[in-house]
Amino acid sequence: MTNITIIGAGTMGNGIAHVFAMKGYRVQLVDISEASLEKALATIDKNLGRMVQKERITAADQADTLARITTNTDLKSACADADLVVEAATENVDLKLKIFKQMDEAAPAKAILATNTSSISITKIAAVTSRPEKVIGMHFMNPVPVMKLVEVIRGYATTDEVNDKIVAVSKKLGKVPTEANDYPGFVANRILIPMINEAIYTLHEGVAGVQEIDTVMKLGMAHPMGPLQLADFIGLDTVLAICRVLYDGFGNPKYAPCPLLVNMVMAGKMGRKSGEGFYAYTKGSKEVVVSKTFA
Repeated sequence: MTNITIIGAGTMGNGIAHVFAMKGYRVQLVDISEASLEKALATIDKNLGRMVQKERITAADQADTLARITTNTDLKSACADADLVVEAATENVDLKLKIFKQMDEAAPAKAILATNTSSISITKIAAVTSRPEKVIGMHFMNPVPVMKLVEVIRGYATTDEVNDKIVAVSKKLGKVPTEANDYPGFVANRILIPMINEAIYTLHEGVAGVQEIDTVMKLGMAHPMGPLQLADFIGLDTVLAICRVLYDGFGNPKYAPCPLLVNMVMAGKMGRKSGEGFYAYTKGSKEVVVSKTFA
């Protein structure tokens, strides 16, 4: 397995491209927008530059890694020689199904098709392809170059051979693959997202303020980041999407998204990426202050 195609050049896609290219794979990074691809390459270059400054890699390693990444706006040509295609688009069911149909048509029969979905059924995604046995979940954590975990999720038809190959590839990337079965949210988000949603309910019901909730979880439970700040980091729209996957998948009211979360997303308050969520963010500054809405 030498040729990797990554679909989607956003935060997750460029991170996945970074780690594959670092380990010697040839990478095609695909997006519909040239501007997004340019931004992705700039991000990868910047992150590699930080590694050079910390003396974790050399300047030659940085140049070699970037040289292994080719950008492309044409999914069909980018998948033509792929051994593995990893979809890293937005957490939207319809979009992922559409992309997987295109991936299936474009990639050679030998290719494994993986999705970086954090909650959507692998079996459902595989069902729109002609090779469900070669479809698998490969859920990286954000930020990809830093976080060690990869959730490996097999669909109903995924073969042992495909599962074993993805576990082996994950290890080659320096990651720790952890296998999970195909149920809504898998392991990570089945546990994490209800906790975040409950933190939002705790704020919504006036039990405590933003900083108080996050401080309790950081100092009391040794979490590196409070659940509300983490929600901003993930993106409140993504948190809401996963809540809905859990709610629809299990039909259990305990997974119902908090009305405050729903309203914030409708109002365009998506967290860090929009500049405001539970906290307010200033571009170029690391300072985090509680949003005026909750202050």
